[in-house]
Amino acid sequence: MRFSVDVDVTVPMRDGIGLATNVWRPEGPGPFPVLLIRTPYGKDDAGTYGNLKLPDVFAFVEAGYAVVAQDVRGTSRSAGTFVPGVHESRDGADTLTWLAEQRWCDGTVGMWGGSYMGFTQWLAAVHASPALRAIAPVMSSADLYRAPWYSPGGALSQDTLLTWSTLSALRNLRRDLADGRGDPADAPKLLSSVDDPRQLHDPLPLSGRDAVTRNLPWFGEVLGHPERDAFWQEVAPIDHCGGITVPALQIGGWYDVFIGETIRSYTLMRNHGGSAAARDGQRLVVGPWAHPDGADLGTFPDRSFGLAGSIKAADVTDEHLRFFDRWVRGRTDTPDDTHRVRIFVMGVDRWRDEEDWPLPGTGYTDFFLAGGGRANTATGDGVLTRDGAQEEATDTFLHDPRRPVPTLGGTVLAGASGGHPGPADQTAVEARDDVLCFTTDVLERPVEVTGHVSLVLHVSSSAPDTDFTAKIVDVHPDGRAILLCEGIQRARYRDSLTDPALMEPGTVYELTVDAGVTSNVFLAGHRIRLEVSSSNFPRYDRNTNTGGTIATEDDPSVAINRVHHGPARPSRLVLPLIDRAEVRA
Repeated sequence: MRFSVDVDVTVPMRDGIGLATNVWRPEGPGPFPVLLIRTPYGKDDAGTYGNLKLPDVFAFVEAGYAVVAQDVRGTSRSAGTFVPGVHESRDGADTLTWLAEQRWCDGTVGMWGGSYMGFTQWLAAVHASPALRAIAPVMSSADLYRAPWYSPGGALSQDTLLTWSTLSALRNLRRDLADGRGDPADAPKLLSSVDDPRQLHDPLPLSGRDAVTRNLPWFGEVLGHPERDAFWQEVAPIDHCGGITVPALQIGGWYDVFIGETIRSYTLMRNHGGSAAARDGQRLVVGPWAHPDGADLGTFPDRSFGLAGSIKAADVTDEHLRFFDRWVRGRTDTPDDTHRVRIFVMGVDRWRDEEDWPLPGTGYTDFFLAGGGRANTATGDGVLTRDGAQEEATDTFLHDPRRPVPTLGGTVLAGASGGHPGPADQTAVEARDDVLCFTTDVLERPVEVTGHVSLVLHVSSSAPDTDFTAKIVDVHPDGRAILLCEGIQRARYRDSLTDPALMEPGTVYELTVDAGVTSNVFLAGHRIRLEVSSSNFPRYDRNTNTGGTIATEDDPSVAINRVHHGPARPSRLVLPLIDRAEVRA
């Protein structure tokens, strides 16, 4: 394979800012179809967007595509100021226009890339540039409030925001110092936070990270917009999915911080995309992976999914090539079967092709919370049952923000609380008296849960605002309680993410927790368990229970929280069950 590379080509934006761009061209006269990636992490390190992870850039070039990698505004060698999300829509559109005008481009462009590089694709796609024919966002989001910075329940995704913002502030500081600007004293402050999760997460108030805010002012803006207001609507291209006319190959991981939005954007585009190609061309691949580098192997400290669980075994490079050949090159003879969805089913630990998502025939089934009101800890009397609870009961616990339930695994970035992402054993947190546990009887036959999980709770609190969390775990015969999915609902946002309403202390409210999405077969001999609490820290920020502005408060209150269940107040876990012969066997 022979190719040429042009380094630091300047692509002009409409406001005169130039963006540094590398162009990889295959041998031959061209013109070529183009695959574009726009990154804040440095275009000169291909390992941040391919090769070391996915997909293989060299395979793209060998297949006859020109590959274009660009530093987004204000990063690496591109001019301007980096403000996450703000310039990507216009800059992406300007870059697509520039590419279509180049003699070596045949006028067709696809975009790919993971995480922030997925944001750049969705934000460019809303402009419906005629050159853009397809996008392939990997572990990413088309609604930046719901993921990664906040959550569907309105709580701040503290681990993700603080980890990413601190690293971004450090990159900005290094850039400024090289240009003779910036305060050198901020460097050790940022580095020490990166090295010490407790120093990163524990101090109150959240807004008191001055070194981060000085070097990334956007961080302060994020904290200043806890509702999903116009600030967030500007960076939610999925709100305009009717104007997005290109198909998308979306790749996610069951333990990725973006998984809920990866699947949500697939379903919204399938139903409301702006063209037949956008609707029919959606593809979804989900494996047993987490977000950080190294967590795509399908192997975690508390659970391994075998060789088939790795991202390399999923052959995502081939998935990309087949997708781009069909939609960028327009090769209608490219194999494009009716199975739009490919998922790794945990429990049985194997890949499965599906027609669509949600899976056809999904049976959303209520599992009611029951017991005598002593569900605290895994040794309590909390029960999950398909039969309605026969007696009224109330489970009570204290939520002390200074003693939060610690995050163990789940949808976090590497290093949260010094731990790891993914399917961690929850046994330690289930021993706390501020964690309610509701568990089924031992299963006599396998039960498959594949889809979105929700929890309907009847709750009350001594506080005007508090949180309620949910975790779904697979209890193994040896006692391990392996986390599958999780979620949180901030009480003030129980009805709306834009119009908060405080609680009347002591009044019972019904609220619904988005508990995430998963695919798992609970094998015979296992049990299904629900954990309910009011914190999952630092995955989410701690609610100070005062009803005030959480990010600026340093004197939290203790809340007495109650979960009510029974015939009059049917608190229930809603599981998407898949009833198939191969599962029942």
